Amino acid sequence: MTSTAVMRTLSGLHRALVRVSRGRVGGRLLGMPTLELTTVGRRSGRPRVSMLTAPLQVGQAWVVVASAGGDDAHPAWFLNLIEEPHVRVAVSGGPSRPMVARVATPDKRAQLWPRVTEVLSNYAAYQQRTTRVIPLVLLEPVDDDRP
Repeated sequence: MTSTAVMRTLSGLHRALVRVSRGRVGGRLLGMPTLELTTVGRRSGRPRVSMLTAPLQVGQAWVVVASAGGDDAHPAWFLNLIEEPHVRVAVSGGPSRPMVARVATPDKRAQLWPRVTEVLSNYAAYQQRTTRVIPLVLLEPVDDDRP
């Protein structure tokens, strides 16, 4: 089994545990809330679900890190939300709600990055593994109810 297949399997199991337990199991990882992020596939147009952690909350916006473990390529979920920033997010097993994804500007990233790495130092190690600048994404609630 490839590492991608392993990660998808683990993510699916994590998602099922969070959903069945209503967030009591897997609703937090490494002290951070887990988010079920649903994007629209940029090629397929189908919903794509990713389990992420959110090291920060800024106001009502959740901050997620497009680290891919320090891989040189951006994660698929990040590329999807660049194409279609309207997403759905469920926090720690709670109800899914519409949000809009906004990639942090360089200035905002510079402001938030030290706080992110303070929460989880692994993010700093991931940045050292790659030449790409690891993006931070703010997921902000919206009032509409897009799919």
